[in-house]
Amino acid sequence: MTNLRLEPGTAAPDFTLLNENGSAVSLADLRGTKTILYFYPAAMTPGCTTQACDFRDSIASLEGAGYRVIGVSRDEPAKLAKFRERDGLTFTLLSDPDHAVHTAYGVWGEKMNYGKVVKGVIRSTFVLDEQGVITHAQYNVKATGHVARLRKTLGLDA
Repeated sequence: MTNLRLEPGTAAPDFTLLNENGSAVSLADLRGTKTILYFYPAAMTPGCTTQACDFRDSIASLEGAGYRVIGVSRDEPAKLAKFRERDGLTFTLLSDPDHAVHTAYGVWGEKMNYGKVVKGVIRSTFVLDEQGVITHAQYNVKATGHVARLRKTLGLDA
């Protein structure tokens, strides 16, 4: 069960994906701002909702520290718009339906699910600096409590 793993210090793989409004967002658009890019399995599922709401609830302090938050899933833009509206999410959600960007970041592959090896999304978070270089790469994160642990890693008050 080996998947490609990106390491801190490497350039984040480039991408252009559609956001919840159907507008294209590329990695180049994010230059100049520190970015938290997190990959999650599916919008509007319990764990992913918990994680997204944790980011939502921490957004003021994350933005205050200079970070932009972006969530990426395989969901289509229309479902992402519904997720954003339903849960009052105030950050960008990106659609990667063919999981090409997931693959480039090493977050699509084999994982354990209820004791069985399955192919799917490996819940992961990347912190990028202003030049698009990965400063933190966290694979196999838990939905619950992840944002608090990430804030601690970044030196922000929990």
